[in-house]
Amino acid sequence: MGAGAQLTVTDMRRATRHPVDHKVIGEHRRLGDVHIHIVNISAHGFMANGPLDLSRGERVVIRLPEVGRIEAHLIWTTDDRSGFQFERIIRLDDFMRMIDTLQPNPRLRRKR
Repeated sequence: MGAGAQLTVTDMRRATRHPVDHKVIGEHRRLGDVHIHIVNISAHGFMANGPLDLSRGERVVIRLPEVGRIEAHLIWTTDDRSGFQFERIIRLDDFMRMIDTLQPNPRLRRKR
């Protein structure tokens, strides 16, 4: 059996995504610190922009404002973009506070 997570992913593509410009340093078991540029985020996961030396199913732990440490699994990757699924869904109240922190300009926030 191969290394990495054995994920059963349902289609969460309809989840509301919020555009952000947030850089984090993820923790990876093999690579150590991994620089990740998050360009959109939902309560289920995020999309990163930029090259990452990761394979599908690999995990990183990141720290998000209002949420704290959360683990994410690499679901897909194409060119310089990658999609991650959180190990758990972020609670709505925590998610909304996080979006307010990550998107200080109210014009960029989606209507609630």
